[in-house]
Amino acid sequence: MREADVHGADDEPNPVAPYEVRRPRQQTEPFVFNSPHSGRVYPESFLATSRLDRMAIRRSEDHYVDELFADVTQLGAPLFHARFPRAWLDVNREPYELDPRMFDGALPSFANIGSMRVAGGLGTIPRLVAENMEIYRGRLSVDEGLARIEQVYRPYHATLRRLIAHTHVQFGKAVLIDCHSMPATVRVAGGSQRPDIIVGDRYGASASHDLSRAAVSFLSGLGYRVVRNKPYAGGFITEHYGRPDRGLHALQIEVNRGLYVDESTLEKTAGFDLLKTDLTEFASQMMAYVREDGAQDQLAAE
Repeated sequence: MREADVHGADDEPNPVAPYEVRRPRQQTEPFVFNSPHSGRVYPESFLATSRLDRMAIRRSEDHYVDELFADVTQLGAPLFHARFPRAWLDVNREPYELDPRMFDGALPSFANIGSMRVAGGLGTIPRLVAENMEIYRGRLSVDEGLARIEQVYRPYHATLRRLIAHTHVQFGKAVLIDCHSMPATVRVAGGSQRPDIIVGDRYGASASHDLSRAAVSFLSGLGYRVVRNKPYAGGFITEHYGRPDRGLHALQIEVNRGLYVDESTLEKTAGFDLLKTDLTEFASQMMAYVREDGAQDQLAAE
């Protein structure tokens, strides 16, 4: 697949698939890595409806996160990632968190129009990108919005569920690492410290405490300032797939973009390669931890 920074899938002779599973030669680890917000294939039809230029519309991307975690396949785990952009469709939301102000007709009665994320302009079909920038020139048709959900959102989650289910069946447990990035301006509430990485486990609801503590410990040991759950405890994916009592664990990893990308140009910086190496080492340490006899029974079913 040829991937420019911003190009239209409509221009491709064979339109690119909306997502990709990168599989190891053989899956040897009970891990699944997922990058739902790193997609950077922008359909021309979408760009034509936006009031934003081709740089501004990229502000909500998790820039290059799929590349940062790409080497986990060499460690024996699959990496699943979106190619479509988060500004077009956000799969880290409920399927129908929709803002009625964005559409030219009535939404289905089952749509969640009152969530905090919808109120903030960040529903399943976002109204805003970062810095409160409005995406669209006008309203969308309801049919267009529902088509994105039926044709891309639902198949995306069906694929993710299969990856997790197959892993769980094969190993008796599964660990989902949901991979994200955050703006360099993020600060921990009540302080001035800029975290390098935030580990989210929905305050213990989506993964075992020991697994979360191990993640924090390994990342801290690599020299990063790491915090847990604040300000990001995990989104819909972490909440929906994490079931520690069934041996299904989900952690969200938020990486500070200031470590590896120039947020004004969206170009990789000199820190990219070191961060990628460290995140691969982190994944390797997590896998070794889960393989240890002491973690086996606990992670299979807390």
